[in-house]
Amino acid sequence: MATKSLPFPLTGDQSFYEALGDWIGDVFYDIFPEKGLELRDEQVYMAFQLEQAFKKKSVMFAEAGVGTGKTLAYLLYTICYARYTGKPAIIACSDETLIEQLVKKTGDIKKIEDLLGLEIDVRLAKSREQYLCLQKLEKASMHSDDEDLDDVYSQLPEFVYGKGSMTSFYPYGDRKEYPFLGDEQWKQVNYDSLQDCLSCELRHRCGQTLNREFYRAAGDLIVCSHDFYMEHVWTKDARKREGQLPLLPEASAVIFDEGHLLEFAAQKALTYRTSLSNLSVVLDKLSSNNIREKTLYLVDRIIEQHDDWFAKISRHTDRENASERRSINRHPDLISSSMTLKASIDELLEELVFESELYVIDEYDLKIVEEYLEQVLFSLKLFVEDDGAIIWLEESGSDETLVIMPRLVEDILREEVFSKSIPFIFSSATLAVKGDFSYLANSLGIDKYDAFSVSSPFDYEESMDVNIHIIDEISKGDIQVELLNAHQKGSLLLFNSKEDQDLFRFASSHGINRSPIYFEGDEEISTLVEKFQLNESSILSSHHLWEGLDVPGESLSQVIIDSLPFPPKDPVFEAKRKHVNDPLMDVDLPYMLLRFQQGIGRLIRTSFDAGSIHIFIKTEDARWMDELTAVLPVPPKTLQP
Repeated sequence: MATKSLPFPLTGDQSFYEALGDWIGDVFYDIFPEKGLELRDEQVYMAFQLEQAFKKKSVMFAEAGVGTGKTLAYLLYTICYARYTGKPAIIACSDETLIEQLVKKTGDIKKIEDLLGLEIDVRLAKSREQYLCLQKLEKASMHSDDEDLDDVYSQLPEFVYGKGSMTSFYPYGDRKEYPFLGDEQWKQVNYDSLQDCLSCELRHRCGQTLNREFYRAAGDLIVCSHDFYMEHVWTKDARKREGQLPLLPEASAVIFDEGHLLEFAAQKALTYRTSLSNLSVVLDKLSSNNIREKTLYLVDRIIEQHDDWFAKISRHTDRENASERRSINRHPDLISSSMTLKASIDELLEELVFESELYVIDEYDLKIVEEYLEQVLFSLKLFVEDDGAIIWLEESGSDETLVIMPRLVEDILREEVFSKSIPFIFSSATLAVKGDFSYLANSLGIDKYDAFSVSSPFDYEESMDVNIHIIDEISKGDIQVELLNAHQKGSLLLFNSKEDQDLFRFASSHGINRSPIYFEGDEEISTLVEKFQLNESSILSSHHLWEGLDVPGESLSQVIIDSLPFPPKDPVFEAKRKHVNDPLMDVDLPYMLLRFQQGIGRLIRTSFDAGSIHIFIKTEDARWMDELTAVLPVPPKTLQP
């Protein structure tokens, strides 16, 4: 990694921060206006507040309304600080879609390069699931007649199976390179936790490995998702013990864009998943080797016990809950079955020690089996001991997955993340609830922080109208279709879940008389966003893009919010509700209002934008009109049939 020079001179009579402050002032007051950017007082105020966070190496909550230019402000400081310290800074976005938005050709990083004549070394570090797995691709291609998968295989670089020298290797295998694959197709060929990369013979030719080597060498910025950053935090010590490098290098500073979503990424990274089908797949690897009859018998017994265990889990789940996360009743019969399975797996692991000494098991297969069995054992331990973990069952087609997640992550975050003496910046338009940042700080284990809020500079009264439709579920789809047909420019539909999106898609969307309409999940998401942005009369339907979507102009001039984004009645939020005095006011309403404001913020992205927002609520949700009106940029018009 080559350290680049600062974009301003450092002299003996000035500290770095003094010189940085002078340069920032020149940029905002002189250089940007000369290049055609308007001077925004809110942006300048934010910039100089950020300077304090970098000086003090502290946590800063930077809440800045849409149009403030918050990304430009934090990028200028972060790039300079990275060059000053000689370590790259990490920008963690809420999901993979947003990291693409940040580095796109019309994004803020490219804008800084063009306006200031800087060459910024920025590289993407995506979650492991975003990369191709050569082992899975090979098996999928052999057992499937899907031509799309054949196309992926044919696009592999020559060096993957050839004899090219190491100097000819280059990064490949990013999800974005295969936009023609739907989400379900991608799951057949991407990395998953059953792949043991450490012992894979293709490891040094793997796209994930090559991408990791590439982004680690970044000179200025590494952009990743919240999920990947938290996975780095939880795995770094274990990886060091195994002789591996952490997923991310040591950083000079960390920016959490859309930082109000970090808690969910932290919980997800600590989650243990055990599926009904995976154990059979893993143990089949074992049975295909020349193992002893005693071990084969034990494998068959474990598979039978495992199937019985999942049958009992399914029998004792909450079937009345519409959420995909079904809570589990820890019935004594289920606990007994868990302990029986645990004892059998312990016995198998002891037998595998003996089998390995006979050298009859493929080393790669053995590594996968042992690691997966250890994970199942840990899940069983958590399940039996009931130490406050959140446990639920997910169903997908014919498969079922037991998921175990820590209830609260603030203690771990306090120790593993926010104890470090580097700047941590949380940036979002929505970090506080009624001006109070404690809801977010307490959830993340942050004891000391600085915070500020600046409002949006846009004249919403002139550019936006908001309509609240109080309507029953039966009529809602027809009204939404009428709005889409009447508006000939770009529209965004925001749903609170995939199930709600599917309901609209299959029950109502056939009435739309114009095209194209893009549904999240049909293609790689950043590709869909790019298509939507380029076609000013298209429609984008999404259940994830409440945050971060930045599509200015007529490509997005109507936002339809299908329902108020209250959190689901699932075990994760039920656990949060159990630990507060007033679940509705302390958990549900703050979450809904934060996400609601984010959805509203998708419409007006520049001072030239204009459009309409349509919000659909049920009659019983009309009681929240005062709360909704308080966070809306303009007074809404209420419509009833």
